[in-house]
Amino acid sequence: MQIKPETTGWTLADWQLAQQQGQGLERLLALLATLDAAESQSADVAWIFRVDVAGLKSQWQQLEARKVAGDVLPLFGVPFAIKDNIDAAGWPTTAACPAFAYTAEKDARVVACLKAAGAVLIGKTNLDQFATGLVGTRSPYGAVPNTFDPDYVSGGSSSGSASVVARGLVPFALGTDTAGSGRVPAGFNNIVGLKPTRGWFSNTGVVPACRTLDCVSVFALTVDDAVQVAQILGAEQDLDDAFSRPSPQSAAVGMPERPRLAIPAQLEFFGDTAMQAAFEQARSELAQLAELVEIDFTPFNELAALLYQGPWVAERTHALGDLLQQQPQDIDPTVYAIVSKGVEYTALDFFAAEYRRQELARSIQQQLKQVDALVVPTSPTIRTLAEMQQEPILYNSQFGTYTNFTNLADLSALALPAPFRTDGLPAGITLISNAWQDFALADLGHRWQQHLALPLGVTDQAFKPSEVTSKPVAPGAVRVAVVGAHLRGMPLNFQLTTRHAAFVEATQTAPEYRLYALANTTPPKPGLVRVAEKGASILVELWDVPLANFGAFVAEIPEPLGIGNLLLQDGRSVKGFICEPLALGSAKDITHFGGWRAYIADLKKSQETPA
Repeated sequence: MQIKPETTGWTLADWQLAQQQGQGLERLLALLATLDAAESQSADVAWIFRVDVAGLKSQWQQLEARKVAGDVLPLFGVPFAIKDNIDAAGWPTTAACPAFAYTAEKDARVVACLKAAGAVLIGKTNLDQFATGLVGTRSPYGAVPNTFDPDYVSGGSSSGSASVVARGLVPFALGTDTAGSGRVPAGFNNIVGLKPTRGWFSNTGVVPACRTLDCVSVFALTVDDAVQVAQILGAEQDLDDAFSRPSPQSAAVGMPERPRLAIPAQLEFFGDTAMQAAFEQARSELAQLAELVEIDFTPFNELAALLYQGPWVAERTHALGDLLQQQPQDIDPTVYAIVSKGVEYTALDFFAAEYRRQELARSIQQQLKQVDALVVPTSPTIRTLAEMQQEPILYNSQFGTYTNFTNLADLSALALPAPFRTDGLPAGITLISNAWQDFALADLGHRWQQHLALPLGVTDQAFKPSEVTSKPVAPGAVRVAVVGAHLRGMPLNFQLTTRHAAFVEATQTAPEYRLYALANTTPPKPGLVRVAEKGASILVELWDVPLANFGAFVAEIPEPLGIGNLLLQDGRSVKGFICEPLALGSAKDITHFGGWRAYIADLKKSQETPA
């Protein structure tokens, strides 16, 4: 089974423990500094707005006052992000359309719930305009790239929220899901996407796409984290939201020891053999946990087609209001092509479609009563950004094959990471069941993640709160920063482990360095050089080397490398690998990769690609 290396992202539990141990504000400020430093090198289109230092300190002061007052704050100091069609008081809401923008006077109900629990809003994220799309490319703020391969789409419409979670910048984020927007980006970015039963989470303060179908969704690294956030968001019914529903006390909370899972008898992958192979691998893994039975998928497919080939498009037309008629030039062309068709449907069309929707939904619900859940590929295929420009509507429709029917049939769903494709891209699966089976799906999802032990998010791109916790140096040891062949999993790591060195943390240098691939070195080695200008932060690992073994370790370091003082992003100074400038004449500048692992991965990829 192909998996990815260990990730560096922190879960809710990691953040909660770290914040309880102190340095809470400093940790959050370090996160902002990391984001700002990255932004100074290249724009991160996953964000539309981010909090500034003053705004962060204001949130922190309010939290500290509430903590002193004895308030229960289960998410104390935990950072999160929200999709920019969800209101936050004092922040603009654009729905990825600047002409539509307004400044929210109060928090959306879901944001208020999270703030009440002690969470700290870091920013608002990019999306397919007006949440119309499953691609992540339909935004004037830029197309959000896939976190594993920037040539591919991130999925949408909650593209930015999925990206910042997958990269470990925040442990969770809110999206929305009408046709799969909270699941497809999760599948494309190796994270969890919880699409709740309609009405469980409030939509007050959320820009509508299709009000009868819209759901706020949760992105997280683990099922447990998604459920913890969901319990906070769904604790009480919102009587201000006409579509809000109370969770019944009879809602299922667990799965049988060996559940019975349905799989579509008719599976479609649109020629994507890598996605098909990944799902077959997932299927074989599922067979170890559950009994698998095939079911007729015809009613699911027919219902899915109604969403964009029926009068529900008119709901999107209604949501845009006068903007559609008065300022069509300010709307993304693909979004306009879709939404403008809503005026073509009549009331007679709607009722005919609604009657058919109800018939199909009843059939689907009865089928699902015979099993504990349905398992489908989160998406049957993935496309490059270039491909999406050629067929923006067709390929978007393909992504929704296993998602579009869910809200129309009043179902719950949970998107999960699955074994990776042979080309190294993520391939997710989704568990689906009837309404109010959210916790039952989470129970199975938890087992699935434990069974596969897949990594969380994407490697070597995460911010780690440990950067500012400054763990004490082990007694009788020297702390050393390694940058290349001595990293975990690299060919010279044994020179550390055989000398009983202890891994401490992964972190970054101060933004004052450049990284080079040295010529004629075996195994390949980088050179790290401090510069006066045009520097960047480079990923490093910190190791505590016993003092008794430090001399022997240093003696094995060949020219032009050596050990000197290295400045870290949080201001600490440690011993670390440095390089003589004389060797740089024949070296290749690889600073833009941000670290040695990313460069080696790219090098292997280019070697494996036929010329």
